Amino acid sequence: MNYFNEIDIQNIKSYEFDFIELDETDFVFTVTLNRPKKKNALHPQMINEIAFAFQYAFYNDNVRAVLLKSNGDVFCSGLDLKSLNGDIEKNNSTVPKANSKVLIGELFNKLYKPKICQLEGDVYAGGFLIVAGCNYVVAKKNIVLGLPEVKRGIFPFQVMESLSKVISIRNIMDWCIRGYNLDVEIAKKWGLVSQVVEKSDLINTVQNWLKDVVSNSPSAIRLGLEASDNISSSELNHEYLSKMLEKVLQSEDAKEGIKAFKEKRKPKWN
Repeated sequence: MNYFNEIDIQNIKSYEFDFIELDETDFVFTVTLNRPKKKNALHPQMINEIAFAFQYAFYNDNVRAVLLKSNGDVFCSGLDLKSLNGDIEKNNSTVPKANSKVLIGELFNKLYKPKICQLEGDVYAGGFLIVAGCNYVVAKKNIVLGLPEVKRGIFPFQVMESLSKVISIRNIMDWCIRGYNLDVEIAKKWGLVSQVVEKSDLINTVQNWLKDVVSNSPSAIRLGLEASDNISSSELNHEYLSKMLEKVLQSEDAKEGIKAFKEKRKPKWN
């Protein structure tokens, strides 16, 4: 993981983060998505901030586990569609730009620290790169899990690859092709979600998992995760799938789908 230089990473507290909140307590590094008014849609600088935080966690021996959570009712609605058309919201982030393109799927694969997702809001589209990238997912009951990309003339290429590590390819392809909302209990049966709990039990369940993890050997876990990544390395896949996404985004269907979404109408496919 080498998106930023070492000096920048060491000075992480000197930067202003506009899209995420960070906390480091008792060997746990917490990354909170903090764009609730925009349903935590993945703004380009938001992705950049996550990459910066992950590289810090990668090189920090005091970080033994990473907790992903969010502010607001939606955990993550996926990629910020407005940014695809160059409409990028201005921000006050001072976090430096990565020196190469950040692939979220690879970002999670290459962070050899245990990652848990505290899922108490709905998830859509590219938000599953975060959920599927975690080693453990604790979800609140009755949340919505959706892959609506095909309804916008897009296909979730990278999400498909990340999900393939935890769900059967037949279920993934049906979900991607039909673009429906998945019940969280079914997501548990498929292996995408580890536990489904009442809201009142969510934090305690997450903390119990973290307590178990940080009490075990950091180096053994790190090497185990590195070995797992090398066994099923998908670096070239993510590069290829990123290019495929760029290709589909240039299609007439994608242009019509995104336009229809903004205009709150059904798309008219050619």
